[in-house]
Amino acid sequence: MLCALASAVCFGTASVLQAMAARAAPPGTGSGVDPALLVRALRQWRYVAGLGLDGVGFVFQVVALRSIPIYAVGAALAASLAVTAVVAARLLRVRLSGAEWGAVAAVCAGLAMLALASGAEGSRAGSDALRWAMLGVAVGVLGVGAVAGRLPGRGRALALGLGSGFGFGVVEVSVRLIDDVSPGALLTNPATFALLVGGGAAFLLLTSALQRGSVTVATAGMVIGETVGPALVGVIWLGDRTRAGLGWLAVVGFGVAVAGALALARFGEAPATQE
Repeated sequence: MLCALASAVCFGTASVLQAMAARAAPPGTGSGVDPALLVRALRQWRYVAGLGLDGVGFVFQVVALRSIPIYAVGAALAASLAVTAVVAARLLRVRLSGAEWGAVAAVCAGLAMLALASGAEGSRAGSDALRWAMLGVAVGVLGVGAVAGRLPGRGRALALGLGSGFGFGVVEVSVRLIDDVSPGALLTNPATFALLVGGGAAFLLLTSALQRGSVTVATAGMVIGETVGPALVGVIWLGDRTRAGLGWLAVVGFGVAVAGALALARFGEAPATQE
């Protein structure tokens, strides 16, 4: 669980830097996903620094996914919004309301309950059908981005957020579906390509959401997409369980942590600051 929390700290801090860079990047044309936006954002030092933190966070995430259930890792990653809120409050002098500080406390309480209730990761290896399904979902995330520009503002933001959340969820599940990391096994495992496509598509959709549309709506969609689906996959198909008699505590903790993260959805976008 400590690795999952370390991952949340890295992702939460990175999101502040990346959001600032995405907003500072020159705008593109149209209202949908703009692949060139990533190129423009990479010219911002904050975005590059954020990517570095994302890389460190991903390493912690992989370690966590190999030792605790997906539902616990997913809730911890959603808690990165609490980290973002605290970082924004301290470094960017953003005022948090009493309700938002309460949401931060709720996230911490939910994660504490999950830490107490979580058992070891499931022992099931996952079927080939599940691996191919993850690759199909990853490709579907790209499809979401392709049609997002045709939707009205609020619908576009929700589509981008859910799409990015599904992409990050594919990454979470795919890590569990990769057992052999030898080059030959990686190249023949559909989960490897699902991880790459899903992660890349999620970053593209999230970066686009940070620059256009309602970021609060998009971030809420992302939180739902990256927590609920992967948690169900872990329980149903990979055998994730809780400690004996503490299933109810895990459900309550998961719900409280996710609800707290949703209450902090506006921190999916950091306020603009001077260079």
